[in-house]
Amino acid sequence: MLAYLCGPIEFAADGGKMWRRKLTPFLRHDLGHRVYDPAEDEKKNLTDEEIAHFREWKKTDVEHFRRVVRKIIQFDLDMIENKADYLVCHWDSAEAQSGGTPAELTVAYRSGIPVYLVTPLPADQISGWMLACADQVFRNVDELKKFLLERYGRERQVALWKE
Repeated sequence: MLAYLCGPIEFAADGGKMWRRKLTPFLRHDLGHRVYDPAEDEKKNLTDEEIAHFREWKKTDVEHFRRVVRKIIQFDLDMIENKADYLVCHWDSAEAQSGGTPAELTVAYRSGIPVYLVTPLPADQISGWMLACADQVFRNVDELKKFLLERYGRERQVALWKE
């Protein structure tokens, strides 16, 4: 199975990397799942020149920047639609800025791919759109892990094969 790790990157303090780095070993080792982390995959389908310069192009050449980001959008949404078995979305701030996160949740929802939203926020501080796309909402990563072990753990999968 492939878990797609979704959440703010561009405006996140650490580029959205820390929570992903903490969760990935659990997904890989405890569940035996593959993980796609868009925050770690800067190459995607980009050329070396695009990787080196696209962020500066946002200020100096917006059209060039848009062309490159459209490649990233295409890559990530293709990954969700065609390869992901579920999404884990981490949303820890009512003030978080992210255009991609709600779009990724929407694509997963429309494709019938389970979305697991991890957020400490009360429901009234979360976008209704995002809540509607989520299949399950968890207050923290430990709750998510418990659910994932029950749902996808190796023992559960062995039992399903025997049924």
